[in-house]
Amino acid sequence: MASLTVRQLDDKLKKLLRLRAARHGRSMEDEVRTILRAAADEPDRATPDAVAAPRPSPLAARQESQPHAASEKKVLLIIGGGIAAYKSLDLIRRLRERGLGLHVAMTDAAQEFITPLSAGAINDARPYTDLFDPVHELSVGHIRLARSVHTVVVAPATADLIAKMANGHADDLASAILLATTANILLAPAMNPHMWANKATRRNMAQLIADGVHVIGPNAGEMAESGEAGVGRMAEPLEIVAAVQALLAPAPGLLAGVRMLVTSGPTHEPIDPVRYIANRSSGKQGHAIAEAAAVCGARVTLVSGPVNVPDPPGVHVIKVETAREMLSAVEQALPADVAVFAAAVADWRTATNSQEKIKKSGKQAPELMLVENPDILSSIAHLTSNRPKLVIGFAAETEHVVEHAEQKLARKNCDWILANDVSPETGIMGGDSNTIHLVTRTGVEHWPPQTKTEVASELVARIAQALRTTR
Repeated sequence: MASLTVRQLDDKLKKLLRLRAARHGRSMEDEVRTILRAAADEPDRATPDAVAAPRPSPLAARQESQPHAASEKKVLLIIGGGIAAYKSLDLIRRLRERGLGLHVAMTDAAQEFITPLSAGAINDARPYTDLFDPVHELSVGHIRLARSVHTVVVAPATADLIAKMANGHADDLASAILLATTANILLAPAMNPHMWANKATRRNMAQLIADGVHVIGPNAGEMAESGEAGVGRMAEPLEIVAAVQALLAPAPGLLAGVRMLVTSGPTHEPIDPVRYIANRSSGKQGHAIAEAAAVCGARVTLVSGPVNVPDPPGVHVIKVETAREMLSAVEQALPADVAVFAAAVADWRTATNSQEKIKKSGKQAPELMLVENPDILSSIAHLTSNRPKLVIGFAAETEHVVEHAEQKLARKNCDWILANDVSPETGIMGGDSNTIHLVTRTGVEHWPPQTKTEVASELVARIAQALRTTR
């Protein structure tokens, strides 16, 4: 019966049936039985269209729903055909770690280097591979895909794909999407140095940049080919992720009218005119938060201890040295809607300061009597009037990071704590990266490793969301 049914189908339906059977790992006869069984259960579906537009598999269903449900920010990754395609598997993982809604499309050449199965397994969704896919293209899938994302990333962007883009070709799925999209496009070029230096490639890149395409890399280094080195290596996945997040950064005006207070850097507690007690903070994280908030329209006052990083643009900066000076400056900066205490304030100071440099006697070290500095975070969080709507602290820990942050949240009466491990091996103190655990009264959220700029953008977006829900 099934064989007779297959023979009677016209060529078009046979082709569609063959594709559907291959997709489900069945023979054509078994696929016909499955369709007939479904038709018997649902008589209204017993039409030739049931073959032409089959019910999606569970994996395809996840592809349609899961990436969109995961995040409001959607990204399409187009993987081109180069040896650097293996890095794109790590890029998929890194993008998913950041909660982005991710679709993946692969060129035919890309499938010669990595398989759709590998990309699909990491993304938990089957990648798009065919412009003439009978399932997705019945509803002009490449157009829907091009219009449904905020950013399109091409990694690796090969010389061939770059040439197609520059000249408006649309003869495969990737080039058709790139021609149809109105989203930001980010290219991560990867090719042999001689190909990258070729005049044709340079003309094509100049045209794409003039058209508003964004570019990350390529980097210099050794190539896959033995003895080849130069500019042409694809940017590393984390570099690409940082560029994506910059394109997806909160829009200007997101915090329009919001008054924000930020503290940053260490404090220096003098022992004598040349010595002091301090923490190892560079101020990079606090300054990044102040800058991100200002970019989004907030009126920001930054109270900064001694740092070697430049003042953020568009921010009112008050420079202090000691914890007591910082507390005084913070109190004078109120009222504020949001206060973020990112400064690493010294917990202690000497009870008295020597007005002259303390000299070594050669006998024994001088005794220093220490007293506690004021707790700036706790002081502001416990205000009964003039308290900011959202008080956010940092917990720099070297052990039991989340546990200590949860205790700090309750003890200091703040709303959020951003906890991080600042053990020397992490490189966070003074470095450019950070790994944050966001602790609130409702739970703990573990953020992936990010640059401090990315942490700032993420925090600003969360603050904006929190303010919207409390208004």
